[in-house]
Amino acid sequence: MAVTLSLEPAGRSCWDEPLGISVHGLAPEQPVTLRAALRDEKGALFRAHARYRADDHGGLDLARAPALGGSFAGIEPMGLLWALEPERPFWRLIKRDVQTPFVVGESVVEERQPAACVSTRGWTSRKFYSSLPRRSPQESWLEKNNRQGRRLAHCLFLFPREGPFPGIIDVYGVGGGLLEYRASLVAGHGFATLALAFYGFEDLPTDFNIIEMDYFEEAVSYMRQHPQVKGPDIGLLGLSLGADLCLSMASFLKNVSATVSINGSAFSGNRHIHYKQTMIPPLGHDLRRTKVAFSGILDIVDIRNDIVGGCENPSMIPIEKAKGPILFIAGQDDHCWRSELYTQIASERLQAHGKQRPQVILYPGTGHYIEPPYFPMCPASLHKIVNKAVIWGGEVRAHSKAQVDAWKQILSFFGKHLDNTQSRASSRL
Repeated sequence: MAVTLSLEPAGRSCWDEPLGISVHGLAPEQPVTLRAALRDEKGALFRAHARYRADDHGGLDLARAPALGGSFAGIEPMGLLWALEPERPFWRLIKRDVQTPFVVGESVVEERQPAACVSTRGWTSRKFYSSLPRRSPQESWLEKNNRQGRRLAHCLFLFPREGPFPGIIDVYGVGGGLLEYRASLVAGHGFATLALAFYGFEDLPTDFNIIEMDYFEEAVSYMRQHPQVKGPDIGLLGLSLGADLCLSMASFLKNVSATVSINGSAFSGNRHIHYKQTMIPPLGHDLRRTKVAFSGILDIVDIRNDIVGGCENPSMIPIEKAKGPILFIAGQDDHCWRSELYTQIASERLQAHGKQRPQVILYPGTGHYIEPPYFPMCPASLHKIVNKAVIWGGEVRAHSKAQVDAWKQILSFFGKHLDNTQSRASSRL
């Protein structure tokens, strides 16, 4: 019997959708190695492998069979994706063009004496749209704002059915640019999701010293006025600096009813935050507190200035003014900054101002870049502030599990607080 590799669903599947991997036609209890490879749009190659042993009937199902070693061990049905490692050092997997899928190649290597033999190969396309994209030209990419002559850099993704849909603005962090892959995946669960750039894209500033909240106010206004967005309020989703921007939007702007902060700090960080007559001073940092970790990689977890005054520090975002609930998600091994500590301070501030304790979800063994499910963990990469590679923290398996659970928690939170009657988090088109 020929060896066959089966991937379910066959053909294309959404990146955040589980993938069934099985092998048939092996000899009983035959040892094999399964390999996976993915090349990103910059040409960087990611690889993972794991050793297995076929069952008594010559079959192998990754949902039931434990990996015996390699990039991971134990029963890990999606391990060949989340354990992918880049050949380039300090390289993070980012999807830059969501209109094309990532193609993942998988192979079965039979361990024979005196050499190994590749028995079969398979390919699967992991897309970032649940169906054909609804991304009409007038809403896509850059659109002039005639009132102030400024470009609102964004891309709006709509669930591929008749709307309107609950609206979410999605903001990434200090790397800048317009990252769309999380927004496109969120939209696949019944939302109108706006990926928003705020610097480092097209004619936006390459850097800035003051965060002007009126730019983000325009984004909220745009979403509320869009015919495919169900009002009256919208949600916010941010990671790192993007999370702090979302917390600022929720604190200063109207019509925000749900905010998710992924490893945010609730402080102004290294830049002033300005809205009308309010200017929040930056917390600042001291690079002398940088430590050198393994292989010369830097650890910057302690470089932020001491938080004098606790939750009443003048650099803290006034989150007690937020209208809607806030979900704080934090990795307990975050080495960008102490995200777990910041959730405690945020909780203290809210309660000190007569607000209820927020929902906080902490993930042990989890680092800074908590991404959608099955993205490989980025343990270290270049940081713009220090212009060197820094560690982000996390243990690969724990971080992967956290990403899967956090995704479910985020979708559930928005579904609850944005009245998402279109939600289909448990099923795909």
